[in-house]
Amino acid sequence: MNRANAPAKPRESLGILLGLVRSELVRSIEAEIAAKGLDLRFTQFLILKRLALLGPMSATELARSVELDGGAMTRQLDQLERRGYLRRCPHEQDRRALRIELTTAGTALWQELTDCNERVLKAAQRSLNATEREHLHDYLERVLHTLRNKD
Repeated sequence: MNRANAPAKPRESLGILLGLVRSELVRSIEAEIAAKGLDLRFTQFLILKRLALLGPMSATELARSVELDGGAMTRQLDQLERRGYLRRCPHEQDRRALRIELTTAGTALWQELTDCNERVLKAAQRSLNATEREHLHDYLERVLHTLRNKD
C-alpha cells in the first residue's frame, strides 16, 4: 500500500491530548529541577509555586489548588517542612487553624525554580506565535471555566 492510499492517522481526543501535554510538561520540569541537582518532585514544585504566587493559606486550600487529597497533602507538607522550605503557622483569626507559608529558604528555592518553569513553558510554546499563545491560553481558560461551572 502506498502512502497516498494509507488511511489518515486519527487525531487524539482532547482528553488524551491534554493528558499527554501535562505529562510532557511534568517530565520537562522535573528534568530541569534534577539538572539543578535538586531532589524535588513536580507536586512539591506546584506546592511551592502556589504558596509563592498566592501567599499563605490553609492546607485544605493548598490541597485544592494543587488537586491533592488531604493525606497526600500532609505527606508533601511534612517533607517540605523537614527540608525547611515551609512552615505551619497559627491562623491569625482562628486559633484552631494553621496557615502554610514559605520560609526564607522556600522563597529562595522558588526564585531558583522560576527559571525552570519559564524555560519549559517557553519551549512548549515555541512553535506558536504571540497571537496563537494568547488564543491557546484563552481557549484553555474557557474550557476549564465551562468544566468547573456545569450549570
